[in-house]
Amino acid sequence: MSDQILLQLKGISKQFPGVKALDNVNMDVKKGEVHVLLGENGAGKSTLMKILSGVYKKDSGKIFLDGKEVEINSVKDAENLGIGIIHQEFNLLPYRDIAQNIFLGNEPTKPGPMGAQVLDKAVMYSKCNELLESIGIDLDSRTLVKDLGIAQKQMVEIAKALSLTNLKVLIMDEPTATLTKGEIDKLFSLIKMYKDKGISIIYISHRMEEIQVIGDIVTVLRDGKYIGTVPVKETPTSELIRMMVGRRISNLYNRDYNVPGEEALRVENLSSRGKFKDVSFAIHRGEIVGFYGLVGAGRTEVAKAIFGADKYDSGEILINGKKVQHHSPSQSVQHKMGLLPEDRRDEGLIIKMLLKQNVVQASLKKVFPKGILNNRTESEVAKNYISKLNIATPGENVITSSLSGGNQQKVVLAKWLLTDSQILIFDEPTRGIDVGAKAEIYELMNNLAKSGRAIMMISSDLPEVIGLSDRIYVMYQGKIVAEFSHENANQEQIVNFAIGRGDTL
Repeated sequence: MSDQILLQLKGISKQFPGVKALDNVNMDVKKGEVHVLLGENGAGKSTLMKILSGVYKKDSGKIFLDGKEVEINSVKDAENLGIGIIHQEFNLLPYRDIAQNIFLGNEPTKPGPMGAQVLDKAVMYSKCNELLESIGIDLDSRTLVKDLGIAQKQMVEIAKALSLTNLKVLIMDEPTATLTKGEIDKLFSLIKMYKDKGISIIYISHRMEEIQVIGDIVTVLRDGKYIGTVPVKETPTSELIRMMVGRRISNLYNRDYNVPGEEALRVENLSSRGKFKDVSFAIHRGEIVGFYGLVGAGRTEVAKAIFGADKYDSGEILINGKKVQHHSPSQSVQHKMGLLPEDRRDEGLIIKMLLKQNVVQASLKKVFPKGILNNRTESEVAKNYISKLNIATPGENVITSSLSGGNQQKVVLAKWLLTDSQILIFDEPTRGIDVGAKAEIYELMNNLAKSGRAIMMISSDLPEVIGLSDRIYVMYQGKIVAEFSHENANQEQIVNFAIGRGDTL
C-alpha cells in the first residue's frame, strides 16, 4: 500500500425528494489500499458509490483522481477513468450469455463490410474465457445468465468489473453475500493480487470478520454524514459498531432458550432427485432450528419443498401431526406456514408495489372479506405492522423497493404474521442487512419463538446459526450429516461436516 492518495471525495452531497442521502461527505483513498466503507443500510454508502461510478450525479462537492478534478456524469465516464463497480444487486442481462454481459458496451470489434466495425465474437469469447480462467471461475462463457445460480451471477459481476483494462479503483458492494467460504477465499486472493498491482479497492460489507481480514482503513457513514476514518487493525469491532449505529450493541443475539413445546413440523425421508435425499428432522413450537451448509447443499431446496413451492419425489411432511402430501404454497398458508425466501426482492415481495399492498398480499380474503378493496383498511393494517415491527418508513404508501434490506425483510415478515403463521421458514434472514438491523431481526425472531412459533432458519452466517439456534442441522450434498444442540455447537466441527470431512450420522 502506497502513501499516495489516488482518489479524493470532498464535500459530496446528494438530495432525493424528502431525503438528504449524503451531507458533505469526505473520503481519501490511497493507491493500493482496501478502504472499507461501513454504515447501516440507509447511511449513504451505496449512494456515494453510485455517484463515484456514474449512476447518480452529485449535487455538490468535488472528486479528484490522481490529483486532478474529474466530472463523472455517466457510467461510461467512470469506466473511462478506470473506476469499476461490483453491484450488490445484479446488473446483468438474463437472456445474454456471460461474455456478452462482461463486455457489454466494450465489445471487441473487427472491420466488416463497407468499412463498418462489427462484433468480433471469436475474440470476445476467447478474452472472456481467459478472464474467467485467470480469476478462477469455472464457467462456460456462452452460458446464459438466466441459467446461473446466485453465487455464479456474483462471480460474473466480479469478472465484469475486472474486465476494465485501465482499472484504478474497484468498488465492491457486498461482494461475498452469496459466496461460499471457498469462493470468498478465492475473492480475497484476487483482492490481494490487484492491491499489489496498485489498484485501490473500496469494499462495502456488513461482515465484521471479513473487514478484519481484508481491510486496511475503514470510513464510517451514519445518516448520510461522515463519522470518521480509522485503521482496521487498531479499532475493535465494538467501536466500529458504535460508530455505525451511534450506540453500543452489547449482545447481538440475546437468545433465550425455552423448553420446546409440541411438535409443529416433521419431515420424514424427504427426497428430490438431484437436490436432496432422505432428509428427516422435526421442529417444535418455541424452537429456532438452524440449517447450515455450503451453497448447493440443498437447504433452500428442502425449504421450498416443505412450503410447497417445489415438488419432491418421496417422503412425508407432517404439520401438527397431520400428513400433507404434495401441497401447494396456498395450502401451506392455510396450514399457517410462511416462507421468508433467500431472494426477498424477487420472491418475497412485489418490489414495485406499495408497502401496504405487500403486507396484505397473502391475506386478501381476511382483510377484505367482502372481496372489495378498501384503501383505508389496507392502510390501518399496514400501520399496525409498521409500529409492531418498527419498520423505518415515511409511511405505508411508499414503494417497497425504496426501503432498506432490513426493512424489506420486516415487510415480508409482516405479510406472514398477518396470516397468523405458526411455522416460519427464514432463508438467509439477514443477508445484506447491517448490524443494527440484524439485531432487530434477531430480537423479532427471539420474540416469535417465545410466542410459541416454530422457526426453521437457513443461514450461511455461522455465528448467526450458533448464536440463535436451539438445535443445528448440517447439510452436505443434499443430506443431513450432523445435528448439534446449542450447548455443544462447535464452529470447527460444524464447518468440517459442511465440507464433507465429518462422519455422517
